[in-house]
Amino acid sequence: MRRYTVNIRVISLVAGALLGSIGPVAAQGADLTGAGSSFAYPIYSKWASMYADKTGVKVNYQSIGSSGGIRQLSEQTVDFGGTDGPMTDEQMAGAKGGPILHIPTVLGAVAIIYNVPGVSAPLKFTGDVLADVYLGKITKWNDSHIAALNPGVKLPGQDIIVTHRSDGSGTTYIFTDYLASVSPSWASGPSRAQAVSWPVGLGGKGSEGVSGLVRQTVGAIGYVELSYAKQNKLQTALIQNAAGVWSAPTIEGVTAAAAGAAAKLPANSDFRISIVNAPGKAAYPISSFTWIILYSNPSNPAKAKKLVDFVRWALHDGETVAPSLDYAPLPASMVKMLDKRLGDIKVASR
Repeated sequence: MRRYTVNIRVISLVAGALLGSIGPVAAQGADLTGAGSSFAYPIYSKWASMYADKTGVKVNYQSIGSSGGIRQLSEQTVDFGGTDGPMTDEQMAGAKGGPILHIPTVLGAVAIIYNVPGVSAPLKFTGDVLADVYLGKITKWNDSHIAALNPGVKLPGQDIIVTHRSDGSGTTYIFTDYLASVSPSWASGPSRAQAVSWPVGLGGKGSEGVSGLVRQTVGAIGYVELSYAKQNKLQTALIQNAAGVWSAPTIEGVTAAAAGAAAKLPANSDFRISIVNAPGKAAYPISSFTWIILYSNPSNPAKAKKLVDFVRWALHDGETVAPSLDYAPLPASMVKMLDKRLGDIKVASR
């Protein structure tokens, strides 16, 4: 993966997320099938419904986690995958269908959620303190390191119940990419990946599973895509960004993290880029693109044309609904670059 430090993430739709599934996606009645990221599921499901109404083309997308999406695309059991963590060079080399393109679709925030009764103001965390919680070094809510960041807040002497994803997850990749960027201890330990060896904690399947664990467990802390935090009415923490400012997970913060991204990308970028801990006073530090992944030389050019048409529509018309679902749309200059990249895919002639 090429990493850049940049100043900067249908009627036949499956209505619910099939969490943890790694089997082939059921494609009965669908024109296009996709699977993967739960982080992106809310907007991909909305796009699929909108696109069916507009064109009659049926898109079936299942939320099974980014690792599952990569696996199924690599095995050619779906037409496209969804991932929040870009594929590694090794994964791309092992894909049965040949070269794979990464197409960023929207940007989103990973929110730190918690369940601490009696604490109404948003709690504050620096990256190193958050890493130490997930390393098991900080185990009580009233630990002096947390208390020092939250003066005047009456913190309980309760155990911190760490929660994390149990499945291979792009949300986990974004979160651990951030921790590895700000904590040498995390970078030399669990590091960044879609699945890591967690030092402590309880695992939940999908963002839904982590949200449920935190909601039901007093003293719990976890990480989920912003829309899941809002849907479950969970408290979200303020995270200190690279400029030293306490930043909330908002569309504005994600947009600020992405500022200037396209301008800094070379013309031959493969778009596998990280924007965690981006500079800028307004930037939210746990921000990321999410990607649709697809083959550049597909075996079925007629189906490929349908897929390219859908993705191109999503990058233009579909982006308009992103803010209502707590995502930030792509910079316009990046959309132009992606339009050109989509033109390189071999599709049936019109």
